Amino acid sequence: MVTDSGAGRRRITEALDLDASSRRWVCNRCGHDLGPAARNYKEGCLVYDRDPREIHVPFDPPTEFGFNPHPDWCRIVEFYCPGCAVMFDVEYLPPGHPITHDIELDLDAVG
Repeated sequence: MVTDSGAGRRRITEALDLDASSRRWVCNRCGHDLGPAARNYKEGCLVYDRDPREIHVPFDPPTEFGFNPHPDWCRIVEFYCPGCAVMFDVEYLPPGHPITHDIELDLDAVG
């Protein structure tokens, strides 16, 4: 859902705005510019590629099967604002899989 967040900006997610006049992604917490809206906003983010074992702690004692993802099969990628460190998104991806381009707007209709 796109809502008006003032100053020519449109709220796209909880922490991400689209500046309709310049057609750029902007953090709505600190105003940091994340790049052109025609591209993936994640390209302008700080990226933390996590080891899933840091988040999903393996069972103790270790078992053959568990609910924690193995790093050979899963990676956890976190996206943060370079200006204020608010987290925009988290993705669970297979190793080698490209980052998801999950928001693609019709910029002519929005602006």
